[in-house]
Amino acid sequence: MYSLLHEPFRVATPSLNSARPTIGARFPKNACAKKAVAESSGRPEANSCAGALGPGRYAGSSGWNEAFQKEVISSRLETTHMMATAIAKAPQPPQAWVLVTGVAYYQPSLTAEYDEDSPGGDFDFFSNLVTKWEAAARLPGDSTRQVVVRSGVVLGRGGGAIGHMLLPFRLGLGGPIGSGHQFFPWIHIGDLAGILVHALEASHVQGVLNGVAPASATTNAEFARALGAALGRPAFIPFPSTVVRAIFGQERAIMLLEGQKVVPRRTLAAGYQYSFPELGVALKEIIA
Repeated sequence: MYSLLHEPFRVATPSLNSARPTIGARFPKNACAKKAVAESSGRPEANSCAGALGPGRYAGSSGWNEAFQKEVISSRLETTHMMATAIAKAPQPPQAWVLVTGVAYYQPSLTAEYDEDSPGGDFDFFSNLVTKWEAAARLPGDSTRQVVVRSGVVLGRGGGAIGHMLLPFRLGLGGPIGSGHQFFPWIHIGDLAGILVHALEASHVQGVLNGVAPASATTNAEFARALGAALGRPAFIPFPSTVVRAIFGQERAIMLLEGQKVVPRRTLAAGYQYSFPELGVALKEIIA
């Protein structure tokens, strides 16, 4: 399944010399967020800025080798460190700095529930990546308000998870991955963009926010049934875990066969109002 952590960080390079809040890096085309990123030699002078992920490639489109892992790491850590350094050195630093990472920070579990204060970040490649990524973004002092949004699987038109699932599901060949019991923390692209804008513009927001839908305590099997229902097609043909491991390899298969029950406690408390809190409504909007 598509994840924000799978793919290289793709960076755009417009200036930050804007009076409006800006979101760094390339965002999916249908996102309603403002976008920009600090030039490597520029001086950030915007009111606020953020480092976000681009759509990337599907999890199965590239071999999971050492070179690819290094690309994933360097594309996030080096770019984020560059932006954080530019902000820290700016004569007039931005008021807010928002980073988007992922819920892979939390350890997969069939029983545990994670909110923004839950521990994690130290049990596998992806969780350690998130820990290092967030550390690279950390700024000294308190002159700039700092926010981290840990995103779930992003659902939207034009690619990503849904783009790669539509054909088999429309053919009636869709179904759960593995046992289907693993949790599937998701968020509509419009709400992820909305959380970023809210974090940039609301001066009381700081710290970690979980970028998942309130109804994201969804299992993989429930997601498959909901997508099948939205398309008017059956969705009961499972994708066996042995096949998943054979295709993706052990490390990447974990992202498909395991999941976390993540709740956006602080996101809701911060006052963000979701446009797509329920899976059925989100899927209908996406495939309409």
